[in-house]
Amino acid sequence: MNEDLFKIENLRVAYPHRGNEELKWAVDDVSFTLQPGERMGLVGESGCGKSTLGRAAMRLLPSSTLIEGRVMFQGRSVFDLNPNQLRQFRGEAVALIFQDPMTRLDPLMTIGKHCLETLKAHSPSLSTKQAKEIAIATLEKVKIPATRWNQYPHEFSGGMRQRVAIALALLLNPKLIVADEPTTSLDVTVSAQILQELTRLCGEENMGLLLISHDLAMVAEYCDRIGVMYDGKMVEKGATESVFRQPQHEYTRSLLQAALHIQSVDEIETELNSQLTPIPNTKSATPILRVTELQQHYNIEPSFIERLFKAQSQTIKAVDGINLELYQGEILGLVGESGCGKSTLSRTILQLIRPTGGKIEFFGKDLTNLSSQEIRSSRKEMQMVFQDPHACLNPAMTVGQSIADPLLIHHIADAGKAKEQVLWMLEKVGLNPAEVYYQRYPSDLSGGQQQRVAIARALITRPKLLICDEPVSMLDASVQSQVLDLMLQLKDEFDLTYLFITHDLWLARFLCDRIAVMNGGKIVELGATKQIFANPQHPYTKTLLAAAPLLARA
Repeated sequence: MNEDLFKIENLRVAYPHRGNEELKWAVDDVSFTLQPGERMGLVGESGCGKSTLGRAAMRLLPSSTLIEGRVMFQGRSVFDLNPNQLRQFRGEAVALIFQDPMTRLDPLMTIGKHCLETLKAHSPSLSTKQAKEIAIATLEKVKIPATRWNQYPHEFSGGMRQRVAIALALLLNPKLIVADEPTTSLDVTVSAQILQELTRLCGEENMGLLLISHDLAMVAEYCDRIGVMYDGKMVEKGATESVFRQPQHEYTRSLLQAALHIQSVDEIETELNSQLTPIPNTKSATPILRVTELQQHYNIEPSFIERLFKAQSQTIKAVDGINLELYQGEILGLVGESGCGKSTLSRTILQLIRPTGGKIEFFGKDLTNLSSQEIRSSRKEMQMVFQDPHACLNPAMTVGQSIADPLLIHHIADAGKAKEQVLWMLEKVGLNPAEVYYQRYPSDLSGGQQQRVAIARALITRPKLLICDEPVSMLDASVQSQVLDLMLQLKDEFDLTYLFITHDLWLARFLCDRIAVMNGGKIVELGATKQIFANPQHPYTKTLLAAAPLLARA
């Protein structure tokens, strides 16, 4: 009989609390076992305790955290390891892949230095040449070419940074990988490649995988077993197929229903016809946004050593000759792999970065010719909702202050009027009672509530165009559905036009009138959503659609 690889027994975790507050268990009496080579998915809504469980198992929580129960790895208690044993345990035995790669990467170190430091720390006998060979081979597994070795994290897209974080976890060939939302910021093709690589390694190296995710389709495709968490408890666990086909707990059923609602093939016609504005007649309508031959090129200068060997500077064409039109009242989806230029395009449209070529016309006005003051003024009409609401909300400002800030910046209202408008907007985005949320800080809110605040902040200036950059990718299926329904409702109420950037093709199908497929800085295919899905023309579009995991109905 095989020895258990990883075993959690009656684990309970509570964060520090004030003396007069009731003790709240973030993880409450959770038990499960993982065998060598087994892949287990852990799913549940934000705040249910999934990530806390992963961090507790790695002993990464603050010392003031109250922890009860046992965590065993190959028969040894993780809670009894001394500092030196714990250092070996993290990396060589168990590796953790975080959701946010910037928590794992030092902005002052190149990607190559990250890899070498990790390898040398655990295998000091390796020469620099040997370590570099291992690192480059591992980076290539996650599609990071050797040419990016000397670049820094800020020179990578969010998805490419996540690929680096995954490579760092794989470097030491651990026996167990705890992956906390490892593909949230990745497109479907790269997600599929990485998860296929992880599952292949699990089989070949007898390596275990604990996959923490809100993506039910991904868990269904890549995990043998599943555990469903709700309010700190494990409410259901078992073989993935049986749990998905015959869910026993009401919460599991609601999660599946929400995911199937977005992916539903049967309901798509109804959703598009009843909730979305018909696609404008592009031959007669005037676009509100027209992008013509837009370019955003970056030069990477060679290092001192590279210059000695006559290396030339490299040009990265993040946006390379984009032509795009967006019409009043439509939702245009922009899809493509991480690093293809989607976010760079959105930031260039907003003039957060100036283009190296081309034109951007908004209501007939060329934004590329405006002064800094005129650009700032034009942003009242164009706002952005970012992927990570926590990163775009000032933790030192209350929710009320954050939402009111654009009104004060643009001199739209004084403090008194601003508060009235903010309270009204909080009600519109479903944060009731508004007076209570007005006083709260971002840290007091769940991920879904934070995203509602970010949407309220974007809408407070009454813009005509909303650019949404992966606005629901970090949310679980049930909260995703709520936020998407809210966005559809607000679109009608405020007469909004959306440029919706996503790597989730099923989400784009559910929400968008038209889809533009981006690859290598170019738009390779553009058309009505139904046409793109029914009859994709470009090989890259076909690859994207083939890689998108679909949650099968029971």
